[in-house]
Amino acid sequence: MRAVVVDLDGTLFDHPGASRDGLREWTSGLGVTLTPALSDAWARAEDRHHRAWREGRVPFDEHRRRRLREFLPLAGLPVGDDARLDELFAAGYLTAYRRHWRGYDDVEAGLTAVADAGLRIALLTNGMPEQQHAKLAALGLSGRVGPVLTAGGLGVAKPRREAFAAACAAVGTPASATLHLGDDHPVDVAGARAAGLRAVHLDRTGTGPPGETERLASLHELATYLDTARLRR
Repeated sequence: MRAVVVDLDGTLFDHPGASRDGLREWTSGLGVTLTPALSDAWARAEDRHHRAWREGRVPFDEHRRRRLREFLPLAGLPVGDDARLDELFAAGYLTAYRRHWRGYDDVEAGLTAVADAGLRIALLTNGMPEQQHAKLAALGLSGRVGPVLTAGGLGVAKPRREAFAAACAAVGTPASATLHLGDDHPVDVAGARAAGLRAVHLDRTGTGPPGETERLASLHELATYLDTARLRR
């Protein structure tokens, strides 16, 4: 193993927490009480329509509009036209979401583990360049995770093989000598392995596939994992 490629959302950046808290703030400002059912509906809409974007079936802005078209009626709110949806997302949800940006408390331990192991590092994320770089800046991680590759910048998203190949090229290592670390098992683990990389699942919630043996519950476990991986060579 010569390099580690890390995911951002759900791995270094607490997207689930920021999304939940931002959604609560935004809907409260609209006079809506955020129930567990509404919160789950928002998460499902995000997952479904973000997948459509990364698969190239809809443009990025349209995937956001579709999320709102699905969610707003459930919250008892009018939908409006595309311009209204764009404004509502940017000035409403996105503004609130940004106020709750934060990293996980184990990020420093994870980055230290990679550095102490003498491995190269890069970041590969299924997002747009401007927003993902802004997240890294907010977390104080700009310049600390090597090359930063985004789906929006590459024109291809994980789990496509080309995205992982681009990350390997960025760190100058073959796929077989590169480890991918992320929280989304189908995308970050199964996708990486299909592209020839090693992969470990960061399963913070303990809800990953029961048969997965390459699993971490926290980045605090990464140093031990890397030591053990070197012994297995």
